Amino acid sequence: MTASRILIADDDPLLRSLLVHRLSADGHDVLVAGDGAQALASIAEQKPDLIVLDALMPIMDGFEVLRRLKAGRLSTAPIIMLTALKREQDIVGALQLGAADYLVKPFIPDELSERVRRLLLAAPLQTREGGDDRNRA
Repeated sequence: MTASRILIADDDPLLRSLLVHRLSADGHDVLVAGDGAQALASIAEQKPDLIVLDALMPIMDGFEVLRRLKAGRLSTAPIIMLTALKREQDIVGALQLGAADYLVKPFIPDELSERVRRLLLAAPLQTREGGDDRNRA
């Protein structure tokens, strides 16, 4: 079985490090981006199977990244919003924009691992060449 490729997009280097350690220990290949523009570039180039996206980042926030991904159909990878924003309008707004899940910081690492596992089981892996393998046997 091929390791899933996960992109962590968050401007907090300590949190990125924690997430890389945790998700790598779970057997995933983990990529990082420190802002929304880096996230979009990495998604286009690396074709992650799942994206963990912070809402509050410099240059371009997570909501704008989500908007662009879904409007341009740039990725079919499920997106988990992992953010300190906990207002109903933020949560509902992210889900309406197409986020597959929403987790509020501070979070329980085991819970994130389980949400990642569940979403990866439900979604097709991205091919490294650019599309998804939804139609492959």
